[in-house]
Amino acid sequence: MRTDNFPNHHNHNDHSNRRPSLFHQLFRLTLKSATGSLQTTLTAAFTVLILIVVLFLVIRNADSDNHIGVNDAKHTLVSPTQIKSLEDIGEWEFLSIADEELIDTVSHGFFGDNRLVRIYYGTIRLGINMHEVHAGWLHMEGDTVIATLPPVKLLDSDFIDEARTKSFYEEGTWKQADREALYQKAYDAMYARCYTPANIQTASENARIQFSNILKSMGFEYVKVSLSASPGENIK
Repeated sequence: MRTDNFPNHHNHNDHSNRRPSLFHQLFRLTLKSATGSLQTTLTAAFTVLILIVVLFLVIRNADSDNHIGVNDAKHTLVSPTQIKSLEDIGEWEFLSIADEELIDTVSHGFFGDNRLVRIYYGTIRLGINMHEVHAGWLHMEGDTVIATLPPVKLLDSDFIDEARTKSFYEEGTWKQADREALYQKAYDAMYARCYTPANIQTASENARIQFSNILKSMGFEYVKVSLSASPGENIK
């Protein structure tokens, strides 16, 4: 009896239902592990990025607050203690002029003329007296500090240095009154030569510049300094 050989379908089904090999299982496990590690890495990187952004915003806001504080400080009026310290400066020199004068006098006598010649040295000091400021001399107008200083004046009326006075020529006998008259003549000459409108203007300009620098060093950006035409009541 003939028997045909048909394909063995039963054996084919058994082969397809066979459990995965050990190598295949290890491959799937490794792939799953790598996928989990990648997800963990991405999550950590995203978290760090968020922290960096938050930190940047905090630093920027803090820096902005600092700038606001500085700007506000520039518009704050000087405290009464600071105003008092400026007034306590008292005499403030802004220009010094050294001078010398050759002064002579002649005395006519029965037996001839006598002559006296002397050299006088002195220093004219021009400035202001902060004790003579007017009430409200320092105040704010908008964002500008307004300061009105006393006028420039001669700070020391005893400006001739008598210790340096020299007799250039002396003939005959001279009384003390004659020497005092010669001193007064030298005083008037020195005063007229040095206490001039030009020197007063120079001292006034120096006062404006120096006082403006002081106010700016105290934190004020906009300042306006002027000098009054007359001194105020002495506050001392």
